[in-house]
Amino acid sequence: MKNLITLLFASSALVTSFLATSVTANEHAHGGVVIEHPWSRPTPPGTPMGVGYLVIRNHSDRDITLISASTPRADHVSIHETLMKDGVMRMEPLDDGLAISAGEAVELKPLSYHFMLEKLTAPLKEGEDIPLILEFEGAEAIEVELRVQSLDADMKGQGMDHSGHTMDH
Repeated sequence: MKNLITLLFASSALVTSFLATSVTANEHAHGGVVIEHPWSRPTPPGTPMGVGYLVIRNHSDRDITLISASTPRADHVSIHETLMKDGVMRMEPLDDGLAISAGEAVELKPLSYHFMLEKLTAPLKEGEDIPLILEFEGAEAIEVELRVQSLDADMKGQGMDHSGHTMDH
């Protein structure tokens, strides 16, 4: 009986330890940086651009900057911010990257910061995972997979001005 109790205690300690140090399938971590809920939307055939969203949590004690991203599914990935200017919603590239202060989090989401996957090699299809490598200044690179989710989260016809966006990078 004593051996059984010892075995049960050891097993529960091992499971607790594993759960405390693991990340879910929807999270990716390296050092003090955690990436949560990376996702995208499906694209119709012939659409040259897709989007990417996620949350970056900087649990380290120093500021970091997301400086670039890449995927084999697009010729170029840029980091953009959606802004209202003169009553028109516009996207502008963040040429200097996206800063994430120590102890803070930044969410890339619709109508805010986001990735533009430019010159797609093939349409993004619901249910597939798109590999994406995130490059940081002040932290190691992290590889994630954008889960292509349904269009239910669509912006429902919100007008976007893409005039500040070019495909020649």
